[in-house]
Amino acid sequence: MADKRRALISVSDKTGVVDFARALEGLGFEIISTGGTEKALKEAGLKPVNISDVTGFPECLDGRVKTLHPAVHAGLLARRDIPEHMQTLDKLGISRIDVVAVNLYPFKATVEKPGVTLEEAVENIDIGGPTMIRSAAKNYPGVIVLVDPADYGDAIERIKNGTDDREWRFSLAYKVFRHTAVYDTMISNYMQKKLGIEFPDQATFAYEKKQDMRYGENPHQKGAWYSELFAAETAGTLSAARQLQGKELSYNNINDCAGALDLLKEFPDSPAVVAVKHANPCGAALGGSIAEAYKKAYACDPVSIFGGIVACNGEVDAETASEMAKIFLEIIIAPRFSEEAKKILSAKKNLRLLELDDIEKPYGENVRDMKKVAGGLLVQEKDRSLYSDEVKTVTEKAPTDEQKKQLEFAYKVVKHTKSNAIVIAKDYMAIGVGAGQTNRIWAAQQAIDHARGAGNDPKGAVLASDAFFPFDDCVEAAAEAGITAIVQPGGSIRDNDSIRKCDEKGVAMIFVGQRHFKH
Repeated sequence: MADKRRALISVSDKTGVVDFARALEGLGFEIISTGGTEKALKEAGLKPVNISDVTGFPECLDGRVKTLHPAVHAGLLARRDIPEHMQTLDKLGISRIDVVAVNLYPFKATVEKPGVTLEEAVENIDIGGPTMIRSAAKNYPGVIVLVDPADYGDAIERIKNGTDDREWRFSLAYKVFRHTAVYDTMISNYMQKKLGIEFPDQATFAYEKKQDMRYGENPHQKGAWYSELFAAETAGTLSAARQLQGKELSYNNINDCAGALDLLKEFPDSPAVVAVKHANPCGAALGGSIAEAYKKAYACDPVSIFGGIVACNGEVDAETASEMAKIFLEIIIAPRFSEEAKKILSAKKNLRLLELDDIEKPYGENVRDMKKVAGGLLVQEKDRSLYSDEVKTVTEKAPTDEQKKQLEFAYKVVKHTKSNAIVIAKDYMAIGVGAGQTNRIWAAQQAIDHARGAGNDPKGAVLASDAFFPFDDCVEAAAEAGITAIVQPGGSIRDNDSIRKCDEKGVAMIFVGQRHFKH
């Protein structure tokens, strides 16, 4: 019995399984199978042995118990290099199993169906499959275990040629444990969501590789891009975008493009264009059309936008494309490009064009911000809100209704700017951005200088700060530049100094009670 070669095949995804089983039969293997797989093989003219004939026990409990039997697992786990193990198999009348091809119940596809119930999801949790492939993988020197149909052809050739060596078998075992880890993570995360648990005591995450990268943040660093597993979590994100032209996206491209999308989603109700460079906004504007919004965003900082990423929440038409084609851009992302726009931009061979459906759609509720740090992982919910419930005017002079709208626009932009951050806005256009400074007055001065340097007069503009003013120096600088209204969260022990300075200079200021640090 021990010399007989057997393969156990039980797959949910039946891609290539008939050809694989036929090839194994041709190599002298006896095929053991279950349920739908057995039916498919028989219909193809093959002669698989039913699992019950191996176990001597019927499938039961609506198929919940099929392979959970010592006749299966002893045949998988017995070490071929230990005589006592082989003797035990002979004594018990158990034959070894040399090849296992199993893929699991489609849990992911099940829970992505509209209206799926908890009961349906639970029924699609595979028990026997993971148990079998884990047993086989643990005994990889003696068992070839396959969870990916793409490996069937290679396996047949290696078995045929005798090149199914230990190293290759180990690589297949690795695939098993990676596969079951992802599978279990999907299940646990689904249950976590059902229970409303935001931050479990132990966290597991699962992603699938979208592409390898030429390099990471710098040429000497390797990198790859991974995507969320569930479509609900990728809708409206960069992972769901289609690349129409241009070279492969880089690590920095993706990071900057994701930041551009984050900011763009703040403006779902108006034609909006944002430009990002080195993870900071260098242009942001609303307009009556995408073309107008782009021209205004460009005017924010015509120098920094060069080589930047531009995101639009409406179709890029010929007029917009003609303007964009005047300078070097790395990426343009939009929900659509007109045929005329594609033709114009096709002259820029290295320019990446990305189309993204639902570009304005808010991110899924389970999307988190994560940052790896040495020895651990920082996880937080997305910064989805803008103001607290307690917005108040704190100065003698109140902002006008129009100023309030401009302040809200500016606060949305500063929210997506590296702190310490200051944004100056005018006519729904960011005219000056001060980002990533180690103190706030430098950020304010940078924003003012950038506005003037780009030919944008800050007189009559509004200013937003991502956090409170520790001193009144930012108010003084803003007032001297002609800024008429300020929005900030408030909360400094020296808030009154800033309020008094605003009153002295005739500047309106509102506190919104919510800061937006972005480190």
